[in-house]
Parts: sequence; C-alpha cells; structure tokens
Amino acid sequence: MSEHLDKIKEAVISGKHAEIEVLVKGAIEDKADLGQIITDGMVAAMDIVGQRFAKSEIFIPEMLVSAVTMKKGLEIIKPLLKGDEIESKGTIIMCTVKGDIHDIGKNLVIMMLQGAGFDVIDLGVDMSTEELAQKVEEIRPDILGLSALLTTTMPEIKNVIETLKDKGLRNSIKIMVGGAPLNVAFAGKVGADGYAEDAAEAVMLARSLIEAK
Repeated sequence: MSEHLDKIKEAVISGKHAEIEVLVKGAIEDKADLGQIITDGMVAAMDIVGQRFAKSEIFIPEMLVSAVTMKKGLEIIKPLLKGDEIESKGTIIMCTVKGDIHDIGKNLVIMMLQGAGFDVIDLGVDMSTEELAQKVEEIRPDILGLSALLTTTMPEIKNVIETLKDKGLRNSIKIMVGGAPLNVAFAGKVGADGYAEDAAEAVMLARSLIEAK
C-alpha cells in the first residue's frame, strides 16, 4: 500500500504524467484505499510542489506539469468514488470578472485547488456581475475566487462584492482575489477576505478561509 502511494506521490511531484495512469490503476487493482490514494498520494504531493514553488525551487512550468499529472490520476479515481468516500475540503467558485478573458493563471489555481482536495466550479472568463451573483445564490460555495489581470477590470471585483452585499449573499461566503495588478491593499479596500499572489499561495489562503468560517 505505502509503496503504491510513494510511487504515485513521486510521479506527481516529478510531473511524470505518462506514468501516473498506470500507477493509479495498479494501486486500484491491489485494492488500495481510494481516499488514501488522493489524500496521501496526490494531495500530499501537490503540497510539496506548492512548497517548492514558494521557495523558488521550481517554477510555473514545473508546477503546471505536476498539476496536470495529478488531474490525470484524479480522473481515473473519481468515477469509482462513492459520495462519502472522500471528504471535500470545501466548494470554490472561480472566474475572471467581466471584461477580462485571461485565464491561464486562473486555470493553474484551479488545478492546484483541486489537487488540495477542494471541489472547484470554473465559471470561465468575462463573467457578468449579475450572472455571477445568481450562481453564488444557486451553488452556495464556501469561497468565491475572483481573478483580474487588467487594471481596467479591477473595479469589477468591487462591483461583484457590492452586488453580493445588496443581495444578502456576502456574509455566507469568503472571497479571495488574485491577478497581476492586485495586491493585499486592494483586496482590503474592496472588501475581499484575502489576496493570493500565485497558485501555491491560493491553496494556503483557501485553507485558512475555510478554517475561519
């Protein structure tokens, strides 16, 4: 069991996406616990990847390959999981705000969050404030993640937060923001709960926001 987990963990850390499917299928055939494959194999691996990225030991390309490797492994396991077999860390809605169609950073954050055990709903790019508010009301996520890569779209983040307040939805969720022109001061100014500079930091922030709920 531990040998399977060690190999899966190492494959994710090293970004061996061509090997991960065989390793995961081998673990499943040997009756390894599915929850442990995810938690002790893949999630633990992505934690190490995030730590290495934070220390500048690896960079975005390496982190992206590890995230893709993890995703391939998850795709094999998820159809086999029962509803209560693995506990979600929380539900997160992610999108870029109205007027912004840049999604490379958002997509990397999503893969890292999924690797950390969160259920992530990707609403895509250029999301209108009204439609986003409807989705928040419908899905009732734990966290809303808003991304803006253009200075011209930064005001949309405040518009979203104010709209959620007007609709009585703001207090039921945590809001985290990210994107090149943003910073901690901006997050505080518009009333967000936190700012993440990169994907690894987004995972740490999401965990802290869940704990604070």
